[in-house]
Amino acid sequence: MQILLVAATPFEIAPTLEWLEQNFSRTEHGSFQLRRIAVFPLVTGPGAVATCWHIARFLEHHPVSLALNAGIAGALDRSLAIGNVLNVTTERFADLGVQEADGRFTDLFELGLVDADTRPFSGGELRNPAGGQATFLPEAQGITVNKVHGEKAAIEAIREKYPKAQVESMEGAAFFYACLSENIPFVEIRSISNYVEPRNREAWNLPLAIGRLNETLQLLLESLDDLAGK
Repeated sequence: MQILLVAATPFEIAPTLEWLEQNFSRTEHGSFQLRRIAVFPLVTGPGAVATCWHIARFLEHHPVSLALNAGIAGALDRSLAIGNVLNVTTERFADLGVQEADGRFTDLFELGLVDADTRPFSGGELRNPAGGQATFLPEAQGITVNKVHGEKAAIEAIREKYPKAQVESMEGAAFFYACLSENIPFVEIRSISNYVEPRNREAWNLPLAIGRLNETLQLLLESLDDLAGK
């Protein structure tokens, strides 16, 4: 089983990269060989454009059985605790469109530029049809933005626009788009590092979020290695 492990930045998956280096053999192709699975780490850089391009380029040369996207996220849903790790099962490009004269945001589907059910979209969303391989985690709905929200009025507007959205990242929808377009099974796991609120980096807890994310990621990889032998 060939697994593509996608992250925007190296620090988000640094503990898992160290774990792979210490416990598993590295192949000449750059993957880490566990017992039954090969893990290819791919650090794309932040943002949707970089994520899509790096995934597409990788897939030109490597067959993939499963793609994993691991990273931190901001929580729009205040019932989520800092450090919670979630299985994101729906994504949406939440700032791809136009700003109207009154400040309202109108997306591509509302503009009629793209049909909301044009593949790989479904009702304007990107959905993981199987829920991924992380069904032991709570599910969440995500939005993806180029500019993370950090101002009160903008946060209120995005909550009103997409009331079901629970987490915000800069890459999730791009990862979904690439995997759905290429018919690759996938899963996105995100750990909450902060709340989406007026920007206050002092309220973030990156060490907790990254620690919990990588604990979960390593458990997931071990479980996939076990499943591959059955």
